[in-house]
Amino acid sequence: MKAITFLLHTTQPLLATSLQGDPNSDISFPYIPGSMIRGVLIGRYLQRHNLKSTDDILDESKYPDIKRLFFNGNTRYLNAYLYDKQKQKRTLPVPRSWLKKKGDDISNLDEITVYDFSYETPEEDISYKSLDESFCTVDDKDIVLYKEKRRINIHNMRNRKKGRGDENNGAIFRYEALDAEQYFQAVILCDDPDDIEKIKPLLEPQEMWLGGSQSAGYGHTQIIPIEEDEEHDYWDEVGIEPEDRNDRELIRITLLSDLILRDKWGHYVATPPNSTGDEINQKVESLTQILEELLDIKLEPQSSYTSSLIVGGFNRKWGLPLPQVPALAAGSVFVFKYNKEDGELDSEKIRLVENQGIGERRVDGFGRIAINWLEEEAIFNACLPKRETNREQPQLVPNSEDSQLAQKMAKRLLEQKLDRRLLEKVDNCKLRPNKLSNSQLSRLMIVATQALRQEIKKSGVEELEERKKIVIDFLKNLTKNANSQFEDTKVYRKSFKGQICDWLKDSSTWLDSDNLKFSIAGESVPPDLVEKLKLEYTLRLIIAVAKQATKDKQDE
Repeated sequence: MKAITFLLHTTQPLLATSLQGDPNSDISFPYIPGSMIRGVLIGRYLQRHNLKSTDDILDESKYPDIKRLFFNGNTRYLNAYLYDKQKQKRTLPVPRSWLKKKGDDISNLDEITVYDFSYETPEEDISYKSLDESFCTVDDKDIVLYKEKRRINIHNMRNRKKGRGDENNGAIFRYEALDAEQYFQAVILCDDPDDIEKIKPLLEPQEMWLGGSQSAGYGHTQIIPIEEDEEHDYWDEVGIEPEDRNDRELIRITLLSDLILRDKWGHYVATPPNSTGDEINQKVESLTQILEELLDIKLEPQSSYTSSLIVGGFNRKWGLPLPQVPALAAGSVFVFKYNKEDGELDSEKIRLVENQGIGERRVDGFGRIAINWLEEEAIFNACLPKRETNREQPQLVPNSEDSQLAQKMAKRLLEQKLDRRLLEKVDNCKLRPNKLSNSQLSRLMIVATQALRQEIKKSGVEELEERKKIVIDFLKNLTKNANSQFEDTKVYRKSFKGQICDWLKDSSTWLDSDNLKFSIAGESVPPDLVEKLKLEYTLRLIIAVAKQATKDKQDE
């Protein structure tokens, strides 16, 4: 198998529209789809061979190369994923079995701990969440996470004659596109080595217009060829020889692109939201049958970590969208058990399956898989790529007027975020059941307001502790009847009294403290001021919840 590899440099934002988000917005994929690259090269091929849209280009007797180059899967146009210029390596989708502790933010840390649930489920009773990053590179234990840069632009429809919007043509919509000045590595796989010389000329001239809204300043991309010595007779996506991956206790299948599958009745197989157990088993069963046939071994499903999406496309010849079908999302992981006594996992078959892919629309880069890609590590560390330092960036003089202004701006941004979080929390924080009388709710609001506004002639940590003590002492000195009201009133199935104490002792129980760091021109909010704001908004939360509870009792 021969591969053509090249870089795509986005000199303008690129809108590779996916089927997600609000109807009044277009949200781009985090990568450049292989179908877009294939479409541009088909157009160039037809133009250079003077073929018309009315010609029957799939007639192999007249045009023997076209079907093989663009349509039957002998040539496959893989998705262009983010490229690491330092490592000179194409990234791959983050496996969906990778999770982190809720609250860990890699942007504020040198590295974070990642847990691979496909190997082992941690015994700690801690909340976990998916990684925020979309791509990764894996070099033994050196794991780096990447996230594409996006640009959000607001547009409004206009009347072409007037040059502006009017009553009938002035709707506002939003584009969330891949930002300019990013590099993506594209790959074209050819089963026939002779096809390399037929496709390479189509990469000239070295610029390409991709995606939507090209007349509105989107889609201009520069092609950067990769040197010849970086092309190999055998190219694989994970960079690890199959001989080094065929002797494992379990088989782990990782999807390196979206996968479109059909079951034995011809129905599309994916996991829609709120799937039943039968639907999930059907998905795994279909994949198991395909892999058993291709690898010639008996597989027993163990676990899976998957997501699904709806994929479509656009046919430029007809000017119509392609049918929208469900698919398994890139990064999905499936774990299988197999009996080595019944047959070994053959490295040549691994190479063939990874080369050809599985499922439908493989010509567009769908169905790429990796077998036993990752090392058998249940817990490991991951980091972000090293940033190139800009030595020409000016530094503000400490305590100067500009420095103080930057700090004020950072503080306002922090307060805006805290305001949004406070509103979200109050909307979701209901007292059920609410056993508190209006007089007790009123007393709580008065005490919290006192803690918020009372002048305390102390500073730093001592001042914060004194403000907390005002509310905590109020709760400790409740009468027996009032105490029972606070204990019997529940919020999140916990007593309201206990919840208030938890909020005051540790504000991170409702605030995502790791995301409360803002920097403007290198100036950030001082840590002591951050702690003061966290307590202020915690007290405002207590007041708002009590006020909302009073209003709810009046509406009953």
